Formats: sequence, structure tokens, C-alpha cells
Amino acid sequence: MPGKDKWPAIVMALVIWGFAGGLFGALFAALQALLAVLGFSASTPFWMAVVVAAMTTSAFYSAMPVALVGSMAGILAAIAALILGGAQLSLLAMTVLTCAAGVVAGGFQAWVSRAGARPLAEALTGVLAGLLAAALLLLMPGLDPRTLGTFLLSALVVALVGALFQLAERWLVARALSGLPALLSAPLVAGAIAAVVGASVWMLVGSSDPALDVASRTAIERIFDEVPLGFLGGMLGGVLTGLALELLGFRLEDQPHDAGL
Repeated sequence: MPGKDKWPAIVMALVIWGFAGGLFGALFAALQALLAVLGFSASTPFWMAVVVAAMTTSAFYSAMPVALVGSMAGILAAIAALILGGAQLSLLAMTVLTCAAGVVAGGFQAWVSRAGARPLAEALTGVLAGLLAAALLLLMPGLDPRTLGTFLLSALVVALVGALFQLAERWLVARALSGLPALLSAPLVAGAIAAVVGASVWMLVGSSDPALDVASRTAIERIFDEVPLGFLGGMLGGVLTGLALELLGFRLEDQPHDAGL
């Protein structure tokens, strides 16, 4: 049992896990619904949403300065794109423009802060955890993730990805730092985050893309009904996973994040 002086730090760690899980769950729910609307079939929306949400959340959790730079670049580029191109701008165009802005901003961040390869190592660890979690859930006998409700599925995915990420982070990041390009680390992560932000902004403005029919546009608007459920489910999964890891001896509050940035 941790000492009394450790409890405030533990509570703060669980709060961080709760909010990280909420971010993951909301993003996962929105992306899965969006990919289904865009025509991806079978299990593709599920595993793609898991991987992107895992990458994004791991960047915010472990490389926040770079993630924030990418987010700001994505927001500013998306606003500029909407002003210049209007609401008819396609999702692909918005994603490419915001990604490019994120790469530029990330390059400046790398030059200023000497971030090294850690942001990319953390993001790739999140990608790996997402891939493993999606594969485990899809291959589990008698379980079809697509039949679960958004709340339960988000909680389950967040719990599994969070546990895998935490178990692999120290071992994998330490070994990846020497083999990843330090100069490209922050630009790649910031570009990926900015692209996710751009896609989110595209959904928020209610796309008028002529390639989408009325039914698809209505479906995109209904995506936002899934986001609160995903957020709450992800928050629950994050808190429970953080608590379980604490009880098993993983001192989350002692682990340095953003170290090396």
C-alpha cells in the first residue's frame, strides 16, 4: 500500500488517466462513425479508429508540448482553409493542409526545444498498443466489437490500449530512441496530430462536400451523438486501468512524461 504522502500524486495520476481515457474514447467513437460513413466496411473503421486514437492520446499523454503545437497548427490551418476554401472543402484537402501545417510547426518546435526522438517513439508505442488491442478484440472468440455499444466498447478499448501502452512504454521507448530520426520526430507527430484536428474541424462545421449525399451528411451530424458516450466510457476505462496498474505496483505518478522535450 502506498504511503499517505503518495495519495495526492496517485489521485492526480488517476485524474490524468481519466481525462486521457476520455479523449481517447471521444476520438475513437467519432472516428469509427466517420470512417463507416465514408464507406469503410467490415472491421476497418474499428481498428483504424483504435490506432489513430491511441497514437493521438499517447502523444498528448507523453509528449504534450509537441502535441499542443500540432493541435494549434491544425486549428489555425483549418480556420484558414475554411476562410479561403469555404465549407465545400473536402475531408482529404482539409487533412492534407492541416497535416502540412503541423509538419512545419513541428519542425520549428524541434529546432527550438531539441525534442529528440522521444515524441515519435511515444506515438509509435501508442500505434503498436492500438494495433495489438484491436487485433486481440477482433480475434477474441465469441466477441464482435462492432456489436457492443459505444460506451462499453470505448471503456474496453481504452482499458486494453492503456494497459498495453503502459507495459510496453519503458522497454520500447528506451530501445527506439537510438534508432528513430530525431529531426523528423516532432514534425511527424505534430503533423499527425494536426491532421486529426483538421478532420475534427471538418466534422464540426458540417461538411458540404458535394461527394456526400444527404444521407451521409445526416449521418455525419449524428456522429456527435456518439462522442459523449465515447468520452464517458473512455474516462471510466482510463480510471479503472490506472487504478489497477497502481494496485499491481506500476507507479504511474513516478513516471516522467515530457522528459527530454
